[in-house]
Amino acid sequence: MMRPVECAACGNRVLCEKFSPAHTSVQWSGPSAAACPVIRARVAGGEPAGRVRACEELRGSIDAAVASGALEVTGADLP
Repeated sequence: MMRPVECAACGNRVLCEKFSPAHTSVQWSGPSAAACPVIRARVAGGEPAGRVRACEELRGSIDAAVASGALEVTGADLP
């Protein structure tokens, strides 16, 4: 199930689901993607918005949510 995760750097909220330590699904809303300063800077630099797949600041917030238990890894075959 997707859960909201807030970026500690900019306050953006996205929906996330972790299927395994390596597989994360992130659902951006239009306003979230536009408000993210990392994505906004990359698009302003000429990178197509559809190709900007991640923000390292948000990745850190997702990892912290997993570590705190706020976002669970749902894969059944984890060690």
